[in-house]
Amino acid sequence: MTAIAPEIFKAYDIRGIVDKSLTIATAAAIGRALGSAARQQNIPAIVVGRDGRLSGPALVKALSQGITATGVDVIDIGLAPTPVIYFAAHELGTQSCVAVTGSHNPPDYNGFKMVLGGQTLYGEMIQDLRRRIASADFFSPPRSQPRLAAPHRGADVGLGRPGADFYKGRGSIKKAAVRQAYLDRIVGDVKVSRPMKLVVDCGNGVAGACAPELFRRMGCEVIELFCKVDGSFPNHHPDPSKPENLRDVQRVLRETDAELGLAFDGDGDRLGVVTQDGEIIYPDRQLMLFAADVLARNPGAQIIYDVKCSRWVAESIRYQGGRPLMWNTGHALVKTKLKETGALLAGEMSGHMFFKERWYGFDDGLYAGARLLEIVSRWPDAAWPLKNLPNALATPELNLKMREGEPHALVAKLQTDGKFPTARELITIDGVRAEYADGFGLARASNTTPVIVLRFEADNPGALARIQSEFKTALESVWPGLSAEFDHAH
Repeated sequence: MTAIAPEIFKAYDIRGIVDKSLTIATAAAIGRALGSAARQQNIPAIVVGRDGRLSGPALVKALSQGITATGVDVIDIGLAPTPVIYFAAHELGTQSCVAVTGSHNPPDYNGFKMVLGGQTLYGEMIQDLRRRIASADFFSPPRSQPRLAAPHRGADVGLGRPGADFYKGRGSIKKAAVRQAYLDRIVGDVKVSRPMKLVVDCGNGVAGACAPELFRRMGCEVIELFCKVDGSFPNHHPDPSKPENLRDVQRVLRETDAELGLAFDGDGDRLGVVTQDGEIIYPDRQLMLFAADVLARNPGAQIIYDVKCSRWVAESIRYQGGRPLMWNTGHALVKTKLKETGALLAGEMSGHMFFKERWYGFDDGLYAGARLLEIVSRWPDAAWPLKNLPNALATPELNLKMREGEPHALVAKLQTDGKFPTARELITIDGVRAEYADGFGLARASNTTPVIVLRFEADNPGALARIQSEFKTALESVWPGLSAEFDHAH
């Protein structure tokens, strides 16, 4: 039996500190558990790719050995952004993949984002893998085993013709290259109306392997910032949701005649946007722009947004003739809801954008950047449509640190006992979101770290202060000893 750290099995992925909570032996066990789950679904092959972290190659090797031990083949696409790995699962016909990535976490972290049969694994599906490992419930193929159906495009990577014997005994590891197919697919579909000059900051993350080429092929001039893939992240942390990580983009925009800045997280599935004058266009406002564009071609379409987004998102979608749907935070949850509802677009405040119209429905920061350029290039001043989006006085994401397990307990108490006397509506699909005539407040438990996540928005400073005060009183009343102190708005 493999000893595993249960805390690495998160809500949306598996993630831990390499050589501490996440070891090579654990990666191999995860591979056997995932391969065994694939066998139950008659999935014959899984695409595997990795970001630029130094631990990536060793983890891929161990994971792949675990998967192939169950008789399932691995298609290794090497170094690739997470969206390219998702794309490969579609392009190669497996509908199954693992991105070995630490996403936006520090360099000593790594982990696994997983899809099986088109379903992103989250929640109990991830816990099922943990339980399978703990009980050593692994599939071991006989020396000769029944035929399983190969991916319909398996011949493209030397996997044999569809309907052939896909494997006997242990699975095999094949190599495949999909990067050019991914770029070709975007460039063939997304068109800019005029050439643009961009600052592109990849934070030394794996997006650097694709982003500069993508935007140059679209006809843009690119000033590269930290686009060399380096898993030690020597310049700044690759998380564009944090304003401090966009300072280099803002500086270069000041120093050059570039008209827009794009920034990506460590694995390329999130987008940050900065205008020429240095204004950060946060993801909820990006979503308003994307929604207007999608709705112009698809009147009445449903658009999904998460609970952290501005109340102006729903108003903007309704104004454009669409149907807004608020949903839980979490890329796997949003992606699943998108598939369930048939919505054409979804977005999260964290920077994940999910396009179903003209794309595949997975979160893709690179594709979102391309779609943004397609829209703003219609104006002589690219900043104009961005700066004229509805806006409000808002705080960044605020965190109250607690002990492991406490945030969810606090939120449960807040949902049942919290008092918000001036709120006109309480929404409890994910934490507590109190809607006011002049703003909103949100308190939810993070599913990845032991913190309470807070966000506030209001029409003016007085309203913001009142809403924050009401939340402070509610939080401290349901959890004696808690000191709820909030930062200023941006």
